[in-house]
Amino acid sequence: MELNSKIYVAGHKGLVGSAFMRRLRAGGFSNIIQRTHKELDLVDQHAVERFFKEEKPEYVFLAAAKVGGIHANNTYRAEFIYQNLMIELNVIHTAYQYGVKKLLFLGSSCIYPKHAPQPMKEEYLLTGLLEPTNEPYAIAKIAGIKLCNAYNRQYGTDFMCAMPTNLYGLGDNYDPQNSHVVPALIRKMHEAKSKGIKEVVVWGTGTPKREFLYSEDLADACVILMEKHNVSEIGEFINIGTGKEIAIKELAELVARVVGFRGKLVFDKSKPDGMPRKLMDSSRFQALGWQPKTRFREGISLAYQDFLNNVLKAA
Repeated sequence: MELNSKIYVAGHKGLVGSAFMRRLRAGGFSNIIQRTHKELDLVDQHAVERFFKEEKPEYVFLAAAKVGGIHANNTYRAEFIYQNLMIELNVIHTAYQYGVKKLLFLGSSCIYPKHAPQPMKEEYLLTGLLEPTNEPYAIAKIAGIKLCNAYNRQYGTDFMCAMPTNLYGLGDNYDPQNSHVVPALIRKMHEAKSKGIKEVVVWGTGTPKREFLYSEDLADACVILMEKHNVSEIGEFINIGTGKEIAIKELAELVARVVGFRGKLVFDKSKPDGMPRKLMDSSRFQALGWQPKTRFREGISLAYQDFLNNVLKAA
């Protein structure tokens, strides 16, 4: 990518898309196209075609997706598979039609089998059954990988796929029911502290382990991919993570310390745990010279400050 290249960031207002915007601007890229959902519904094939015909972006970061935590994934199963499939199909196909030089599709660590060996290597894809609670979302993301791969093989496109681990950071969704675990815990802990509530309920047993990556670190990794690498180097897709995991119980205790909640943590074992572990093997990408910069506690503190500065003030 050149500094004056025409770059489209799909989903620029979300957790990942907003991180891409900050990273690109900090890197001197100024010709960035963005559309809100109201301005461009990526589920609408004809609207997507009109957009690409008019704007003709050279590079595309496909960060737009319907996302959520375990409750949202398990409750809105039809929406998760339909909307994510339509977004991928429309953007990837139209990018091919209008000659996009390079596209980066973002997947998710949930693409791997529920009982995949740990840490999860790229070759473990489709070697076992998926975690039932997020199967529709996972299937949509797997379809996106295979779609990019098919276009690359048949048409010679350079559509890359990156599989990030669990993400958190600035501009996250803090809905206590439908968000991911880190923002949900931040909100729960803060509200309990503010209201003098003595206990916070955490879903599940607290024993599953998860890996977390700060969204700004992911953005750095993805811009490096787009600037310096291509499909022939990274293959069908590549993992992006920290290589470190933490139990949900330890995560809840860490968030409590950062937020300043000193009450009791109660684990609701009637709620689903999801996959027992989700540690990714990111050695292939790290061998290319990239390393995450943000320590976990530092990232949680930055996310909490963002919650205080932006979410609460906007409420």
